[in-house]
Amino acid sequence: MAVAALMLTVSCGVYTFSPSALGGIKTMAIPLFENRTSEGGLSEDLTDRLSRAFVDDNTLRVVPESRADAVLRGAVISYTLEAYTYDENEVVSEYIVRVAVDMGFYEKKNAKTIWEEKSMSNWGTYNSVSETEFDGKERALNKLVEDILNKTVKGW
Repeated sequence: MAVAALMLTVSCGVYTFSPSALGGIKTMAIPLFENRTSEGGLSEDLTDRLSRAFVDDNTLRVVPESRADAVLRGAVISYTLEAYTYDENEVVSEYIVRVAVDMGFYEKKNAKTIWEEKSMSNWGTYNSVSETEFDGKERALNKLVEDILNKTVKGW
């Protein structure tokens, strides 16, 4: 029994979600994302969702850029809406919304890039009869926020 507990402790010890795994970074800033699309309000919406997600996660404290150990920067580079599925009459039954961003997380003190990813994207679908484009956009942004949060605080 003690051996099993020790193995569990050792095997789980590799994965840590504490700020110490981030090299001493305890605070971060999330400046307003740049919006390179024609979809209004997208950068504000994504920036706000990210800020809330990091506050809720509580691994890193979100502070103004002047006081931050690191900065999460991004630009929304594409927003697309396309037909996704069709019914038997060849009428669109579902649409898909895709959002892509260029992202980076940077340590300020040593001007070091912690991670960077071009064209990071995610998607959301919605039913053309019972939902709206807003629902698809919500799903796409929520998935993207989850991906960015995980990449930043979990790094795997």
